[in-house]
Amino acid sequence: MSLHPKIIDLTLDRSWQLLAALDHPEKRLPPVIHIAGTNGKGSTQAMIRAGLESAGKSVHAYTSPHLARFHERIRLAGELISEPHLTEILDEVSVANGGQNITYFEITTIAAMLAFARVPADFTLLEVGLGGEFDATNVIDDPHLTIITPVSVDHQQYLGETLREIATAKAGIIKSGVPCIVGPQSDEALEVIEDRAARLGAPLLVCGQHWHVYTEHDRLVFQDENGLLDLPLPALRGDHQIQNAGAAIAALRHLGCDERAITGAMKNVQWPARFQRLRFGPILDAAGSAEIWLDGGHNPAAGQALAQTMSMLPPRPTFLVCGMLKTKDVAGFLRPLARHVAALRAVTIPGETATLTAGETALAAQSVGIVATESTSAVAAVTDIAASHPNARIIICGSLYLAGHILRDHG
Repeated sequence: MSLHPKIIDLTLDRSWQLLAALDHPEKRLPPVIHIAGTNGKGSTQAMIRAGLESAGKSVHAYTSPHLARFHERIRLAGELISEPHLTEILDEVSVANGGQNITYFEITTIAAMLAFARVPADFTLLEVGLGGEFDATNVIDDPHLTIITPVSVDHQQYLGETLREIATAKAGIIKSGVPCIVGPQSDEALEVIEDRAARLGAPLLVCGQHWHVYTEHDRLVFQDENGLLDLPLPALRGDHQIQNAGAAIAALRHLGCDERAITGAMKNVQWPARFQRLRFGPILDAAGSAEIWLDGGHNPAAGQALAQTMSMLPPRPTFLVCGMLKTKDVAGFLRPLARHVAALRAVTIPGETATLTAGETALAAQSVGIVATESTSAVAAVTDIAASHPNARIIICGSLYLAGHILRDHG
């Protein structure tokens, strides 16, 4: 982090230069499935990986950000990269870079590609970090498949203020002649995606046109031109995960996976901090008999998804413990949650320079009608809530960085 600060500079020039110095590992990867979108990228990737592994395939996977440990970002043929291997790869990439300017995300993404190029696997899953067109992962000329999950407003300071501008950045992963799975989109975003695909001759498989997904009698139903699948609901909670499951299933069908493997994708998927129930760890000691849930959503669409998930749970006094970053639309995230919660405890995210103060988050919550006070830490917040409401449902939310702190230090 001291060598390569966590800045964002959307260009591919530095990545191309370093990849050339390493003899282009990006050209030696197992078939690549490249995933972009605003929400649902990680969950969709996790379901695809679970399905491919259920089919007996070995899978590399790259995701960001990490929650508790950096190693979560790089999964080699199913296993998280080891500390010695990570150290060796980072040293090699740093030497090859020769002291040139490069960002944290660029150099670590290229390190992942170098590691992937040297370990045999059947597929490589690459999750976009930010945007798509100028993201450091977008150096693969001929991916096997691309996927665009729902696009909404986020990261406006980098991708543009309008949904059309943001969708244009996300659609930048579409490549000539390469099929693209498209999750549920607004008309505006879909128009942008379809325009780019048409220019490049990329076949699209679009939700609502080429495939459909819905729930019926506590089952998931998926239908495309190959027929209908009656599947278990995904292990990840929330209506939005049905949409993510649809994109994952469409991808798995395209890759030739059978119903048994797709069932495995639904049943075996694991992805932390996506409305995750915490069942052990020090923070549970502070909770007493209260429920503790963890969610890393942080933009308005994620707030809507979280509100929908909360509305489907059995009635229980519900409180938020919330910490967010300065770059996020805090009121936009919290507004959909206001009618579902009794109160909010705002916290400052430990160790994160871009965090809002607890006071700033509390003010944003109050602006959308949520009773909000400050707490010195997540543990203090949980302790206070549990003392006055022993049967509470407590949801820790607002940032993947806060979720990572909880999983690392209190999970």
